[in-house]
Amino acid sequence: MPDSPSTAEARPLLEVQDLAKRFVLAHSLLGRPKTVLTAVDEVSFRIAPGEAVGLVGESGCGKTTVGKLVLRLLTPTAGRVVLKGEEISRCGERAMAPHRRVMQMIFQDPYGSLSPRMSVGDYIAEPLVVHGIGSREERRQRVRELLEKTGLDAAQSNRFPHEFSGGQRQRIAIARALSLGPQLVIADEPVSALDLSIQASVLNLMRDLQEELQLSYLFISHDISVVHYMCQRILIMYLGKIVESADRDTIFARPHHPYTRALLDSVPIPDPRRRDRDKQQLGGDVPSPLAPPSGCRFRTRCPKAQDKCRELEPPLREVAPGAAVACHFPEI
Repeated sequence: MPDSPSTAEARPLLEVQDLAKRFVLAHSLLGRPKTVLTAVDEVSFRIAPGEAVGLVGESGCGKTTVGKLVLRLLTPTAGRVVLKGEEISRCGERAMAPHRRVMQMIFQDPYGSLSPRMSVGDYIAEPLVVHGIGSREERRQRVRELLEKTGLDAAQSNRFPHEFSGGQRQRIAIARALSLGPQLVIADEPVSALDLSIQASVLNLMRDLQEELQLSYLFISHDISVVHYMCQRILIMYLGKIVESADRDTIFARPHHPYTRALLDSVPIPDPRRRDRDKQQLGGDVPSPLAPPSGCRFRTRCPKAQDKCRELEPPLREVAPGAAVACHFPEI
């Protein structure tokens, strides 16, 4: 998908500034926080109209929490979420109602995200009912349009989720996400539960819909190759923080952070003649977010770690036009 020439100049559709989320897991006898898990720590990024931004990292790094904070399914501990120039970080439920029409979510599990008690037609139409949009016949027509737009048969609207395959269920979830005509779609691992052949068809559908409807995506995934296919810009996340941000071609051709390099080296290459001796293999496990390492959070697994990495946390700084990295010794 070609990059939009107006991405850099356009006013951001979404702007996230120093977003943080901390969960208190236990209190002391006096009621003070005793055990605190920091899931997201000072995350900042922008998404322009029509732009697809990928958020990549290992399981447990805080990617899904970022998506829920943007949607206000969770309330941020700190930071700001600005949608179309209006801050929504502290909006109440009533004030959030019009903003929810602008942004919707596609969840990871197409089996768990659909209600088994509702027909497909009722499930897709539910957001329209909640927001009081259209008459009953207009909503039925909208459901038929969305089913056809997502590659399904409009005559299947009276069927129930258990009668569909996994790929079809995810198409139904996409249709529901589009029912209100959103501008921003947050896709949380939308194809990870599907077979590879089905993944390709769903990804192609999402790309076609983006071009047709001028959608913006925050595409959350652990698979950096899928994000490269879907997104113009990529954010690399590790243990609650963004450690690298750049356009997709820069990330793949010249990664600056050793964690990004390790993610790229983990992508299998279907060529038996190529050797993997030069690939970087990460050692150890991801540290617990309950007790992150001092200084650089990646230092316990980093092959380039030095004393400075233990003492000082590296800030996210620009190392090339449009590319930023949080590393004391980036590859430049």
